[in-house]
Amino acid sequence: MTDSSWHLLVDRDRLGQWMDEQRVESGPIRDAVALQGGTQNILVRFRRGTREFVLRRPPLHPYVNGSETMLREARTLAALAGTAVPHPALIAACSDESVLGAAFYLMEPIDGFNATVEMPSFHAGDAAVRRQMGLAMADSAVALSRVDFAAAGMALRGEPGRYLQRQIERWRVQYHRYVEYAGWTGPASIPSVETVGRWLEAHCPATFTPGIIHGDFHLANVLYDRNSARIAAIVDWELSTVGDPLLDLGWLIATWPDEDGTGGTSVVRPWQGFPKIDAVIERYGQLSGQDLSGVEWYGVFACYKLGILLEGTQARACAGKAPQQTGARLHESALRLFDRATRIIHSGL
Repeated sequence: MTDSSWHLLVDRDRLGQWMDEQRVESGPIRDAVALQGGTQNILVRFRRGTREFVLRRPPLHPYVNGSETMLREARTLAALAGTAVPHPALIAACSDESVLGAAFYLMEPIDGFNATVEMPSFHAGDAAVRRQMGLAMADSAVALSRVDFAAAGMALRGEPGRYLQRQIERWRVQYHRYVEYAGWTGPASIPSVETVGRWLEAHCPATFTPGIIHGDFHLANVLYDRNSARIAAIVDWELSTVGDPLLDLGWLIATWPDEDGTGGTSVVRPWQGFPKIDAVIERYGQLSGQDLSGVEWYGVFACYKLGILLEGTQARACAGKAPQQTGARLHESALRLFDRATRIIHSGL
């Protein structure tokens, strides 16, 4: 984030006034620095009084309703308070867009590292530690699935019996909407998209146990503790909702690197020592007690959804609304995801 965007999107004086009203520390906002994250959302770490804070707000031109996204994230973080789920603690949220031009919230800073960005010597030097880092992903996903969402005021929207079916329909429609972008090669851009979609419909699970889902659960969206294999926090909750928690496990299946560290959506170095995805699935099953005999469906669906999401950037790039190099790179990633989905369909995990 540039200095100009910082001043444009976060007015420190107005932020301070709002914090006064909320009785959240006092005095000037100091030592403000923009944090780099995996999304376009704005993250600013700063100090006020005796505490440090991280502010999260939408970018100037978000793809979707940025204020709605911020408030959904804040509700989820509030629901996680006091649970075993590692997450940034919510301090306060603001729905009044007149303060900073969009809804935003404040959360506690996390002292941790992203394994796709760096690997401290403690973790880089011990394959056994890296194995536990991988299994910790399953542990955190199970902890999230156990949260009593109803007690926290969250609810599953729509008819539960058709929840998963609606997911397939939603993303099929999304894919075909890309024809609105001039220059996109059309639905044939991903040759296997219809075949995978039909397989998902034919094998869609009939029932599930609702729970909170992260919606984008993969290695790039967790921060690890600097002195152990423990996950310090799951971050980027913008897609969180109530649904089928096995969708988060499916997301791991879709994004997890192969044994040699390639083939996933994230690069972690060194990768040697991280468990294979079947060990992560086994750990999830042991902890959750869930019947995972049909877990392949969730992996295929995650490949389908993520591949379609990535192809959206390619469609925008074809219309001159996104960098062509980025569009081409994400198109190749989408093709790899659909290749993974096809392999799962024909050969299993």
